[in-house]
Amino acid sequence: MIQAEATARYVRTSAQKAGLVLALIRGKDVNQALATLKFTRKAIAEDISKVLRSAIANATNKEGFSGDVDKLFVSACYANQGPSQKRVRPAPMGRAFRVLKRTAHLTVRVSERPEKVIAIAADAADGAPKRPRAGAAKKPAAAQRRPAKKAKE
Repeated sequence: MIQAEATARYVRTSAQKAGLVLALIRGKDVNQALATLKFTRKAIAEDISKVLRSAIANATNKEGFSGDVDKLFVSACYANQGPSQKRVRPAPMGRAFRVLKRTAHLTVRVSERPEKVIAIAADAADGAPKRPRAGAAKKPAAAQRRPAKKAKE
């Protein structure tokens, strides 16, 4: 199974904001993920789309790739926090506020979807009894209740 990844470092956004968009494409086919990113109304979606296209290109150039891009899916994607740029913003009465301009490292990993293999279990074919469930040994709820007291006349 082919795996390839691409990373964009020092992207000028926070890792939290990028993580919201990355969660949208995690586990999807690459074509579906690209379509999702195209119509996502976040500025970081364009950068993530670039990284995804790079990961697809990396997978196609790997030795042993089947040649079918439709079999690729986003197996993992995450945003790690990069270094923050510290800036100073003037504040009233001679003070200053610190502004953190955050960066993120975006990583997208694509993999080939494994072929579906249908296996018939030997135990199921023999008709052997299955192990009872953990809750099956308990009495039904009606049997656990105490009998209702009769009203005195």
